[in-house]
Amino acid sequence: MEDQWLAWAKRLAALADTGLHYCRDKFDRERYEEVAEISASMMSALGDIPIGHVNLALGEGKGHVTPKIDVRAAIIDDGRILLVREKMDGRWTMPGGYAEVGLSAAENTIKEVWEEAGVKVEAKRLYAVRHKAKHAYPADVLDFYKLFFLCERLDAAPLDPGHEVHDAAYFSPTALPPLSEPRVIARDIEDAFAFHAQPQRPTIID
Repeated sequence: MEDQWLAWAKRLAALADTGLHYCRDKFDRERYEEVAEISASMMSALGDIPIGHVNLALGEGKGHVTPKIDVRAAIIDDGRILLVREKMDGRWTMPGGYAEVGLSAAENTIKEVWEEAGVKVEAKRLYAVRHKAKHAYPADVLDFYKLFFLCERLDAAPLDPGHEVHDAAYFSPTALPPLSEPRVIARDIEDAFAFHAQPQRPTIID
């Protein structure tokens, strides 16, 4: 669960940016701009990171602010789960990433698996929809919904890691490598195995 002050600062930033998108009065614009500056300063202080990095992450001109969408694929084969090793931190995660415009959530997931692991899959089941801020991921200045799909391999071709990752491999749930926790935490993998064993379980929704 993220720090309550960070949650408030992120909410203020979203309200300020949404207000700037809709407002037409110059005085209201000045007020929203000041709220945006204050919220960015709060996030900078809370995270002990340069305010320029905060502003870069938040971006500008976002219009009506909504959470970002992150999709992840759980491919379980012979009691092991497929993970890829991220170039950014050298740690491991389930294949996935930002959802792109023009593709459904399932199509985005299939695309990410192919690009990162060279594996053709079918998305069979959405097993969890998580609000990142409510779980044990590291704090983030952005707000995310994380969608987790159980996927099934369509062929037995060997793994072929793409240029976005260092490696791809299968791991048993009792011998997981160091995880890239901004992207995936142990619970995500535990739930994948639970849903693989009992597909009739209801989807986890925050």
